[in-house]
Amino acid sequence: MSTNGNKTEDLLEVKNLQKYFPIKGGILQRTVAHVKAVDGVSFTVKKGETLGLVGESGCGKTTVGRTILRLTPATGGSVIFEGQDVFKLNSSQLKALRRDMQIIFQDPYSSLDPRMPVGESVGEGLLVHGMRDAKKRNEIVIEMLRKVGLEDYHARRYPHEFSGGQRQRIGIARALDVSIQSQVLNILKDLQAEFGLTYLFIAHNLSVVEHISDRVGVMYLGKMVELTDRDTLFRDPLHPYTKALLSAIPIPDPTIKRERMILQGDVPSPVNPPSGCRFHTRCPFAVDICKTVEPSLEELKPGHLVACHVAKEQVAEQKRTMGIGAAITTPTPEPPVTNPSAARPDSQS
Repeated sequence: MSTNGNKTEDLLEVKNLQKYFPIKGGILQRTVAHVKAVDGVSFTVKKGETLGLVGESGCGKTTVGRTILRLTPATGGSVIFEGQDVFKLNSSQLKALRRDMQIIFQDPYSSLDPRMPVGESVGEGLLVHGMRDAKKRNEIVIEMLRKVGLEDYHARRYPHEFSGGQRQRIGIARALDVSIQSQVLNILKDLQAEFGLTYLFIAHNLSVVEHISDRVGVMYLGKMVELTDRDTLFRDPLHPYTKALLSAIPIPDPTIKRERMILQGDVPSPVNPPSGCRFHTRCPFAVDICKTVEPSLEELKPGHLVACHVAKEQVAEQKRTMGIGAAITTPTPEPPVTNPSAARPDSQS
């Protein structure tokens, strides 16, 4: 997403986004159920910032990205980009929008035509948007390849002739014409500073997300469960699921040991998610209300949104004890005895 604004204005606003995939069954192939991949997700992305979106495999974060871009049709909700409702744009308006909203695929090789030199792949978007002048188009392609650390002659090579990191750079160059490594992350940050870009960064790797993001949203089973700025999330997470994910991050110091928070069981099926809080079947701190009442995403501290009954009560109790407005760091409560062979959260890709 491109912009030249500051970080105080919302560039993108996602409201109650839903994406249900139908399950067909029977001789007539009627819809018998739905996979609720994304179920009522809301957030904003400010101009010039990077919002990281994390969660276990199958939580719906990739579907959020694809639905925002209308690569996958939404079931419900709205996406407002620079004042335009993306879901109401006609084909010509959507084509114009593609110049401002681009996707960089996680697997760069699958997004490149193996029979087409990368220069043509990078320039294809320019051609689609009406740039018929081949000489001018080639000049822009060469400029974009240089900006992502490639050479002019790379334009004549085919995808199989590049390393994984180089193919990722080509993917970035394709986005600019209208296995993330540290080099690529630095390129993304440099380009953001130069062009005023805005990113929705979707990943498994929390260490990578911490490096590049300004704010971070955590998803679980189609829902947003926590959203705040990067430093707050990694220093003082409030949702038990976020705490479990962060506890799995390895520390590059053998003398320091992090206390692991082990989750029970597997992620429930999005076809038939649990009632109440969707995380209660794996949460070591769940209480009765968690099983029956779905928590809403609320601002429990300034700029810190959380969907959790337990965290809400903890913060409220601390405010009563310490005084409203006091600096608060939420301790992790002692969990009840859990199965020592319980599954660990998948926080790395």
